[in-house]
Amino acid sequence: MTERATLGVAVIGTGRMGADHVRRLHEVTSGARVVAVADVDAERAKAVAARVDGCSAHTDPAAALAAPDVDAVLIASPGPAHEATLLAAFERDLPVLCEKPLTPDAASALRVLEAELRLGHRRVQVGFMRRYDPEYAKLRALLTTGQLGRPLMLHNRHRNVASPPFFTSSMLISDSVAHEADATRWLLDHEITAVTVLRPAPSANAPDGLRDPQFVVFETDGGALSDVEIFVNCGFGYQVQAEVVCERGTARIGDGHALVTNMAGRWGGTIAQDWTERFETAYDRQIQTWVDATRRGEVTGPGAWDGYAAAAVCEAGVRALEDGGRVEVELVEKPALYA
Repeated sequence: MTERATLGVAVIGTGRMGADHVRRLHEVTSGARVVAVADVDAERAKAVAARVDGCSAHTDPAAALAAPDVDAVLIASPGPAHEATLLAAFERDLPVLCEKPLTPDAASALRVLEAELRLGHRRVQVGFMRRYDPEYAKLRALLTTGQLGRPLMLHNRHRNVASPPFFTSSMLISDSVAHEADATRWLLDHEITAVTVLRPAPSANAPDGLRDPQFVVFETDGGALSDVEIFVNCGFGYQVQAEVVCERGTARIGDGHALVTNMAGRWGGTIAQDWTERFETAYDRQIQTWVDATRRGEVTGPGAWDGYAAAAVCEAGVRALEDGGRVEVELVEKPALYA
């Protein structure tokens, strides 16, 4: 297949994430240009489109998909709106990078997966950007060598300075731990089979009624355990760390010690304050890799199966949070397209 000279991208959703992706495609990524944007907020869409020459603004995603020179779609709208846009993109057989979640629940994610299966080829990459983070990629590469032996446990820590005012207890699972669900599956090459959520006493820093922090335990079909400390009102910084414990050794990432200072009787460094700082390189690499693959006519990276599996894990996690106890993850048989 002939490689496209420049990929015309429609960006759906121009909130914080979508606007940042428009900037990234326009200023950082090579081989692509933003030709259309869509947002329910017409003025916001116009303001973002005005930053890119020749970019049209729309309030209807379908209109953006139908705009001239659109070759691919980047979906950064709220999760409940993803399914409709994905299906509209499939009707045009357009490649899609869809920010996580693929959809907010397993049933709708399965509908998307089945629609892609009817096309007969992959069209979706899901925005699990940690797979493109240099530290996560290095850890994955180490594990695949087998040098450390079989993975036994994976310890994850996920901390935010403060949660948004709209955040709910279940969103700690569906919006935050979703990343660890995918990271666990990808790093260990296991499917998650069951979820347990333990709830310590809420932090005094958490808004009234928010169950924060939480301690989540994943069981896998490879016999490993993966735990996640999710603490979205820690107050001091944004931290994402992981340590894998294997039969012959351990490996840890996320300590953030790229720069350590020693002065006046003190030593220390800085802590990132949000995800845009911690994972800037991961987002840049994710978008560039997607553009490069799409220009070649290929679809790589985490796909619809990964989005569906993560949705099913999070659904089980929310049930475990609300009802207590251990909840098994229900997955359909994995189709050959995603093998």
